[in-house]
Amino acid sequence: MAADAADSLGRPAGGWRLRLYQVIYESDTAAGRMFDKLIVAAIVVSVLVVMADSVQAWHARNRTVFEIAEWFFTLLFTVEYIARVATVDRPLRYMRSFFGIVDLLAVLPTYLALFLPELHALIDVRILRLLRVFRIFRLTEYVAEYQVMGEALLASRRKILVFLTAVLMVALVLGTLLYVVEGPEHGFSDIPTAVYWAITTITTVGFGDITPKTNIGRFIASVMMLIGWGTLAVPTGIVTAEIAIRRHARPPLPRACAKCGSHGYGPEARFCQQCGTRLPDDAPVASVVAPLEPGT
Repeated sequence: MAADAADSLGRPAGGWRLRLYQVIYESDTAAGRMFDKLIVAAIVVSVLVVMADSVQAWHARNRTVFEIAEWFFTLLFTVEYIARVATVDRPLRYMRSFFGIVDLLAVLPTYLALFLPELHALIDVRILRLLRVFRIFRLTEYVAEYQVMGEALLASRRKILVFLTAVLMVALVLGTLLYVVEGPEHGFSDIPTAVYWAITTITTVGFGDITPKTNIGRFIASVMMLIGWGTLAVPTGIVTAEIAIRRHARPPLPRACAKCGSHGYGPEARFCQQCGTRLPDDAPVASVVAPLEPGT
């Protein structure tokens, strides 16, 4: 799957662009895997640097170190982004893709922070780039699970919308009731504030900044807390049911031989019919890296 996505960007015909393309986009080679692992390590460290820089005591003592580290990672990711754009035949397709947008957002906050300092915290968007780990380590079965979850959420969107609408109606009714019972003297100064309190109570967040003081108000609050516990299971059950349906309906991925490249083997196959090599237990077609040699 990752190879197909990279090929859709346009593989260079040859020269330095092809060699760089193989390192950046093809993690099946030793150089490509090393490049991707180094980039992932840089992403993790850069995010940790931003998190540490947000601690005021550390920022005051190590401000220069944090600034140097941030600019180092920003320049590193900028060079990587330019290299990704320069080595594909369809750069606009990459720039409009999910990873292309994320890669751009990973470097923009540092430059924009020169004019708008509050945007510096957006650098944490780099953590999204860690999704590349699925390509690096060929964890295609996890990608398949992500697809199942996405399909389940998409199929459940109407049910979830109806559920959220019902919860909002309950919060609106009970919040208004608390406003009538408690009144402004107990912190429920208006209906929106009372609805805010009702939502935090039903969702079991309970900030505690507003609390009912009367016995009737406490009784209503108790009912809302119990409703909150009950509603937690509803969306979970909806999505879980959809996941179960799609998991049983989805056929297993065909497996392939990592040595000769022949594929189409089902889960019951143990050895390759072409070369006799033992088949891995979890090697779908998408992870094949060794194509058939001419004449074989």
